[in-house]
Amino acid sequence: MRDALMASGRQILHRMGYYVTRTSFPSLRRRGPTLPEAVAGELTQAIRAGRLGPGDRLPGEQQLASEFGVSRPVVREAISRLQQEGLVEKQQGRGAFVADPARSGVFRISPACFAKRQELAKLLEMRTGLEADAAALAALHRRPADLQAMEAELANLVAADARGRDGAADWVAAENAFYAAIASAAGNEHVRVFLEMMSVQISMHLSSVVVKNAMAVELGGAVLAEHIAVHAAIAAGDAEAARSSARRHFTAAAARLVARADLADI
Repeated sequence: MRDALMASGRQILHRMGYYVTRTSFPSLRRRGPTLPEAVAGELTQAIRAGRLGPGDRLPGEQQLASEFGVSRPVVREAISRLQQEGLVEKQQGRGAFVADPARSGVFRISPACFAKRQELAKLLEMRTGLEADAAALAALHRRPADLQAMEAELANLVAADARGRDGAADWVAAENAFYAAIASAAGNEHVRVFLEMMSVQISMHLSSVVVKNAMAVELGGAVLAEHIAVHAAIAAGDAEAARSSARRHFTAAAARLVARADLADI
């Protein structure tokens, strides 16, 4: 019965002219208390991909709730998150609309976003020593295949950087893969698993903050040079240079994040 009701809801939305359908959001999964984050993520993807454009009115709470198979409070919180991120704006008595990025400019972030940024800064500080040690070990134990994996991700970073802000998500993915390859080359399974666990936690809870931060301060030749220096030291088998290069990058990344104070640059 529930499937039939949801199919009926999709048909109603289609007749009303909405093209946001459940099949448009294939990656939504039931994740308990993180459902609002999941719904917000799916709507964000629709906006980023252009399936929802500036000025488009979002379907109502009840319609979205039926479409996603969640409660109205979940949808309400998801839309609130999008509003905090500057992706959606509410108009009194009319509903929620996709914001025009050309008019959004620089705005003061919400306390929730600020808290997430502070959390990310702390995690970067924590990762600094671990990533530095992993890089030093990689310099001692790396194999040709490890170096090739790192070089492939550096190429992906260059390609993402060439796309500017549009390549921010790909930049973050390539950066994560680059340091995952370093952790794998370290030859210590515990190091690899621990750093992977941290990366997964960041991706699950702070992905939008990481991508926005990449758009604002992580793209560009100067940051790319930091990654290249880490790879060069590992390729040369210089453990101390690899350690210092990795430490320099993560210390600088944390500093760049904190330097943004409480302003959102996207």
